[in-house]
Amino acid sequence: VVLDVVYNHTAEEGLGGPTSSLRGLDGANHYRWAADADAYYDTTGCGNTLDTSVAASADLVVDSLRYWAKEVRVDGFRFDLMASLARDARHVFDPAHPLLERIREHPDLQDVLVVAEPWDVGPDGWRTGSFGGAGSGTSEWNDGFRNTVRQFWLTDIAEERRNGAPRTGIGALAGALTGSRHVFGADRGPLAGVNFVTAHDGFTLLDLVSYDRKHNAANGEENRDGSDDNRSFNHGIEGDTADRGVRAARGRSMRNLLGTLMLSAGVPMLTAGDERSRTQHGNNNAYVVSEDLTPVDWSDDEDAESTTNTVAELTRLRAAHPALRPTRFGVEGLETPGASRMTWYGPDGGPMTLEGWDQPIHRALQYFVESTPEHEPYDRVLVVVHGSGRTRDITLPVREDVLGYRLAWSSEKHRDHERLRPAGQVFTAYGPGIHVFEIA
Repeated sequence: VVLDVVYNHTAEEGLGGPTSSLRGLDGANHYRWAADADAYYDTTGCGNTLDTSVAASADLVVDSLRYWAKEVRVDGFRFDLMASLARDARHVFDPAHPLLERIREHPDLQDVLVVAEPWDVGPDGWRTGSFGGAGSGTSEWNDGFRNTVRQFWLTDIAEERRNGAPRTGIGALAGALTGSRHVFGADRGPLAGVNFVTAHDGFTLLDLVSYDRKHNAANGEENRDGSDDNRSFNHGIEGDTADRGVRAARGRSMRNLLGTLMLSAGVPMLTAGDERSRTQHGNNNAYVVSEDLTPVDWSDDEDAESTTNTVAELTRLRAAHPALRPTRFGVEGLETPGASRMTWYGPDGGPMTLEGWDQPIHRALQYFVESTPEHEPYDRVLVVVHGSGRTRDITLPVREDVLGYRLAWSSEKHRDHERLRPAGQVFTAYGPGIHVFEIA
């Protein structure tokens, strides 16, 4: 059990809000104040940000964490807007903030998971990758993964449909697949990143492939609330539809998104209900109307069952292949226990070229990943990614240590999973998809 904790603000709102807790005790010290002391300094969007540079506020946070860890025995904490907790007396983010050090070092908190939402809405508030070096024990929500994966499978495919070519190549997606080393650094390892495509804020997975824009009128703010940067694609029709072609395309896109999430290095996070194709009918800020939109529908539904089966298949596949679950980043030329070894191939079966990474017309790669046999059971997997609506032939790599490839999972339905394909054989990708081969 990982408890979602919000220590960055209280329910007292701004200066005109109710006095129900810290304002009545010592509001002058507990909250952050602007330089002229006439208004709160707000980094949360809620009007009253807790000032954790003050000892009393920091003590309150640590004592609360200790209670939940020792008395209730939760396994960990996910910190809402954790960047706000790491701002100093001048409201500047400090990666070595005393509160962060106390959380890392307190004996009662040594064995709990710590997951940061590594941003807030204050100046320089986007701090992904900033919460600790090696041994910090803190993982972070990887919003870069979310943006990259949505861009590749949705925004770019929509752009290709409209204008004949996507905007980006495949290099950024390769970085996401392999654990976002460029974000977290070689010393922290891929487990520093919590990968996700959706979260409690924003579109659900089904809505992500069903709506081009938010539909938040029910929230009472004239559709002003909620993010406009959704990187979604409705596949031709806005919202629910009976059109079989559109529904099939949406299903494939959902499988591509789920496949990327579950096959990538790092810690995958799936939003509750996405495995059942839950919808909020285009509302991407549903906290106001949560009782109507957030419950999971467990009734029989063919599309929901299909998504559930996809999640189950990918979960089993990830569990079966340690090569997909490295705990460390490798260093070229060195033996690194827990780090997977990667070889990249282009669609022609040859080594990946420089232009193959960057050019939007070359959105296909083959990712041959193997565990380190010196330190763990040997495992090998070939992941083929094709990020275009066009059909493309993929030549499976020829290697001295490979007899053939057997398809283990594909985001395309009705593929042949039984036949052993010899190295060098052509595999045809029909539109955007991910294909996972086990190695013989």
